[in-house]
Amino acid sequence: MARQLQYRRVVLLTLVLGVAFMGLAYRLVDLQVLRFEELSAKARENTRREFVLEPRRGDVLDIKGNLLATSVFVKTVCAYPALIGNHQAEVAQAIAPPLQMSENKLVQRLTPREVRNKNGVIITNYCVELKRKVPLETWQKIQVAMTNLSFGFDERKLPRAERDFYRDLRRAAVSVDPVDDQLRVYPNQALAAHVLGYVGTDEREVDGRRLRETVGKDGIEQRFDSKLAGVRGWRLTETDGTRHEVVPLRQQDVEPRDGLNVVLTIDSVVQHTVESALAEAKEKHSPLSISGIVVRPRTGEILALATLPNFDPNNLDASTADERRNRVITDVAEPGSTFKIVVVSGALNEGIVQLSDTFDCEHGHFHFAGHTLHDHDSYGVLSVERIITKSSNIGAAKIGIKMGDRRLYDYIRNFGFGTKTGLQLQGEVYGIVHSVTNWHKVSIAQIPMGQGIAVTGLQMMMAMCAIANKGVLMRPMIVDRLEDNDHKVVEKYSPQRVRQVISEPTAEQMVKALKTVVSPEGTAAKAALAHYTVAGKTGTAQKPGGPTGYLPEKFFASFIGFFPADNPEVCISVMMDEPKHEHYGGQIAAPVFKQIAESVANYLNIRPEDGEMPTVPATIEAPLDNRPLKTATARSQ
Repeated sequence: MARQLQYRRVVLLTLVLGVAFMGLAYRLVDLQVLRFEELSAKARENTRREFVLEPRRGDVLDIKGNLLATSVFVKTVCAYPALIGNHQAEVAQAIAPPLQMSENKLVQRLTPREVRNKNGVIITNYCVELKRKVPLETWQKIQVAMTNLSFGFDERKLPRAERDFYRDLRRAAVSVDPVDDQLRVYPNQALAAHVLGYVGTDEREVDGRRLRETVGKDGIEQRFDSKLAGVRGWRLTETDGTRHEVVPLRQQDVEPRDGLNVVLTIDSVVQHTVESALAEAKEKHSPLSISGIVVRPRTGEILALATLPNFDPNNLDASTADERRNRVITDVAEPGSTFKIVVVSGALNEGIVQLSDTFDCEHGHFHFAGHTLHDHDSYGVLSVERIITKSSNIGAAKIGIKMGDRRLYDYIRNFGFGTKTGLQLQGEVYGIVHSVTNWHKVSIAQIPMGQGIAVTGLQMMMAMCAIANKGVLMRPMIVDRLEDNDHKVVEKYSPQRVRQVISEPTAEQMVKALKTVVSPEGTAAKAALAHYTVAGKTGTAQKPGGPTGYLPEKFFASFIGFFPADNPEVCISVMMDEPKHEHYGGQIAAPVFKQIAESVANYLNIRPEDGEMPTVPATIEAPLDNRPLKTATARSQ
């Protein structure tokens, strides 16, 4: 009986073990065969990581190779509250100095808490972001601080599990996003800021992952964003339990292709010279804004383009949208007397007038189409040349009337007004040029004196350059070439001719007339240079608005000139919006032109016409600071 009972137990045990082994075998078959693909995929999901490798954003350089914008790789520092336990205070104390954050704020970020995800599910804050744009040197300091973190007791006496906890705390509780971010740096601070623009960060989701990318938001940064950005790479690899890469198991490793460098036509020294002169004039005359441009007339290359107020692209939060606006291409204004170059050159080109022809300027009061036009002084009979010299509104109006509205309109358009210049920057506007069918009866007399039309500073500048360039209108250039990291030229930009606006002989006649503007009898005697002949034109336009048609005591003053007049190397424009106290372009803009011209002539080694070498100003001897630097009653001189 006892033996029979023992036998039954053996059989029962055998059956139980058999069933157990069968269950185990089935489980093995299920895992290794039936669900192999499914489980393998899950395993790969747990250990396989795909990293996006960001390319380095290209640099922006001036024509001499000076660095204007560059990028450095930075980190996003994160923390895992679950790995910190109740040691938030100690960790915060260690990493607060390098992160330059308050300990109290860090303690709050490091404390585990429940949050609701986008699906409404309550989860624990597994990973928290502490700070973005952290330089590599700062991250290294954080690593050292975490490695040397002490809790005030001998951890070697603790049980193994607790020792492992403190090891993991030091190694992984504070980490960085595996994808590097980039910090855009502008070494010269506000220098050429309106040309360079600035960058921002956009976030987008790719394959379930949120990626941050640096994108251009204005200026060259925006216009050439696709060239500067480069091409992303990627890395497909395996990680261990601590989410560190197992390098031998790396499967794919495609290096990113860095962005191209953009080399501008801007010369940093000329840009610095212009900005300094504008700053002095702004301090003296307190305009709402002041702008300056320097262009090579023969090629359209822009050596400097500046407007104040300015901003520092390194610190966008300290600036306003108004300060970041590039007024040279985004703002329009009635140009005033600088626009007389259009009507006079057109009339000369058509053979309607000669420089020696005369017009009665009515001693400052001309009644036309029910309106009275005024001059800033009482002039009698003036030749066409003297109309330019003295900047007579009535004289220009009478030339326009003789020319006719259709031909005047055609020359306005041919000089580039009412259309974009084609500058390689975003935000350029067309200006305001009404079709002839929309002109008032008085328009044919007002427009020649620069009223009833609105232009950008760059449009007016390029029109003057066309006269300096033997009547050929050029497209403005601000980018010279694109280069790779080895300075190999990938794409070269060449000067582009737009059209022949006036003939070469007509241009020569206009230069002859414009020289007289800078003579002692002209409106811009203060623009004269000691060693060069200057040709140019002043503008003093009363700003439109108010019940009478124009605002009292609000003016737009300007001067545009080029030198040497008969063989121009540079053309310089200075524009002031609502200067205080004085307002004539020949009185306040012309001296700024002179200041810039003297420095630029020396820096560019422009040969003096009198054979004497001028003294080089001290500001040019010093190297560029590369530290992160109602009727038509308007006066129209």
